[in-house]
Amino acid sequence: MIPATCRPLADLPPAALAGVAGVLTDIDDTLTCDGAIEPVALAALQALADAGLPVLAITGRPLGWSEPFARTWPLQAIVAENGAVGVWRDGPALITEFVQDATTRAHNAQRLRAVATRVLAEVPGATLARDSAGRVTDIAIDHSEFVQLPPAAVAQVVALMQAEGMHATVSSIHINGWFGAHDKWSGACWIVQRLLGRDLAAETDRWLYVGDSTNDQVMFGHFALSVGVANLRHFAAQLHTWPACITEGERGAGFAELVQRLLAARGARVSAA
Repeated sequence: MIPATCRPLADLPPAALAGVAGVLTDIDDTLTCDGAIEPVALAALQALADAGLPVLAITGRPLGWSEPFARTWPLQAIVAENGAVGVWRDGPALITEFVQDATTRAHNAQRLRAVATRVLAEVPGATLARDSAGRVTDIAIDHSEFVQLPPAAVAQVVALMQAEGMHATVSSIHINGWFGAHDKWSGACWIVQRLLGRDLAAETDRWLYVGDSTNDQVMFGHFALSVGVANLRHFAAQLHTWPACITEGERGAGFAELVQRLLAARGARVSAA
């Protein structure tokens, strides 16, 4: 059941959106369906770019998966692997920066392999995500993308990762585990400062975050203007932190619904000025 604090996006007054300075968004099942960006979401991203609003994607997907989309989608940047690495265009070049230094990443790589081996051996049905070859700082176990892992097994994977000292989260498709204090929130703060020279923590009332799953809760909790696309309802039983609003449409359609209202509110503000 959706709590009363999470209201339909249609009920949000345009004035609440008129001063938005930028958009932070999840990718899987927020912009995409079955792993591919929906055309309506891609058009919405372009509309935001055309309006001069920065959009930064914050995802659990790996660096290798994110690089081609950082080149081709109208985004300021993609922060991949749950806050561990940023990738963005600088003219024709693609820039990659990590939160952890090379020595730390090399040390953690051995630990990641050991935990992955243990998960695969101890959790029946557990398989590495198919995008694992592109991962640098974490491991991902597929629970809904290409295989269906039952809830008890998902909980077992999370518990095992945490017992190994990892940070573990569950997205709409994967269980991600990593060593380090970074997460979507710290990654968002870092990339906004790095690329835009702005203090995101001081501007949470001016930025909007949109997501679809339990691993977006840390972001929902930080932003007054947090929005869930409608398929967030599938995780109602697992959510402890809901966004302020929820769209009528699912996935890319929900994102486009949000962008349409956001740009209309900004247009109304400009017209009235």
